[in-house]
Amino acid sequence: MRVLLAGGGTGGHINPALAIASIIQAHCPEAEFLFAGTPDGMEARLVPQSGYQLTTIEVAGFQRSLSFENIKRNINAVRLLAKSGKRARQIVEDFKPDIVIGTGGYVSGPVVRMAAKMGVPCAIHEQNAFPGVTNKMLSQQVDHVMLTVKEALEYMEFDCPYTVTGLPVRSGISHKSKAEARRELGFDDNMCILSFGGSLGAGCINEVMERLIPWHVKNNMGINHIHGYGGMGRDSFPEAMEKAGIPMRSKRLRITEYINDMATCLAAADLVICRAGASTLAELEAAGKASILIPSPIVAGNHQFHNANVLGKAGAAIVIEQKNVTVEGIIRHVNNLYSEPDKLRTMSEKAASLCIDNTPDRIWTVIEELLEIGRKRNGSVKSSAEGGAKEKLTAKEAAGKAKDAFLSCIPRMLPEKEYTDTEDTE
Repeated sequence: MRVLLAGGGTGGHINPALAIASIIQAHCPEAEFLFAGTPDGMEARLVPQSGYQLTTIEVAGFQRSLSFENIKRNINAVRLLAKSGKRARQIVEDFKPDIVIGTGGYVSGPVVRMAAKMGVPCAIHEQNAFPGVTNKMLSQQVDHVMLTVKEALEYMEFDCPYTVTGLPVRSGISHKSKAEARRELGFDDNMCILSFGGSLGAGCINEVMERLIPWHVKNNMGINHIHGYGGMGRDSFPEAMEKAGIPMRSKRLRITEYINDMATCLAAADLVICRAGASTLAELEAAGKASILIPSPIVAGNHQFHNANVLGKAGAAIVIEQKNVTVEGIIRHVNNLYSEPDKLRTMSEKAASLCIDNTPDRIWTVIEELLEIGRKRNGSVKSSAEGGAKEKLTAKEAAGKAKDAFLSCIPRMLPEKEYTDTEDTE
């Protein structure tokens, strides 16, 4: 089996593609993989690190807000888009994949679109409750749509089959018990809070933690707390803790720039305070953790807010838009949950109830369906070839088809660049 995976730009698109490759490899060890990505995206580092081959194609996102700089970027985006079809065809023709899977990001557009046009069985995987522009467009051209949550259906239009597969989570999540994790961290059985804003950090969450941590420490509350302040808090957060007289590490505190043992920290936690990227929420569900979610407001389509609302409506999370965040409000929520452990436990149970625990099996079922589609198409092509020559197009008809194909690549409304801030927003 030869599998072409296309997706990139952020870890939120790349990690699902890597996870899907692992699922396929577990069922078919001899499978061959090729990843298509951009030369300067995160995939250029993450894919080779994972042991897979990467081929590149240059694409760029369109900017909706008008400025001289954005006009120049959009002109360049159109230039790259015009060249992308030829490069995508070259990738498909050279690799000759049996199936193609797109996981989002602008790079998946031309690759999946061209593969579908060439008759290769194709599927996409949408990670968010509010789909990205690329996947919205591709959903009308592929053979199967995989969704992390069913709520995404409300925003998509397609006629092909779909499967709510869930989102694959990193290995180790949900495998470690709370007691075991706390022994490793040196924490007792009291409430444990885990807070973070991604590898780069989130200014809003750091600002809240600069007040929340001193609050529960100086009030001698039985709260263990793990906080990852990320790269953007490298200087300011330790300085704020020093000013407040709070140690970076104690029998109840572990404050670090990066959290390198997330599986252990998540297992130990009772309450998680974080952003609402798709991968993060899938892990909260897999581990069964209550949360206070502060969605990043500067991601495409405000998709983190839609993601968070899936847990919020289920009673598994407290969702607060960043514009409404106050230190006093977060302290009030934490104090209420600290005083009402039964409520905290109920939120955790509701988070666990949202988890799709057979995601790999669901994804593999889709893969098998794509392979079956490929077998049927190959048989049909063979019969057609035996039946007679393909009808030739006139020069005018060919030019019209080429024009339509090019225009179909351009969204009716130019989307904003999918990720524009410096936080780790997945």
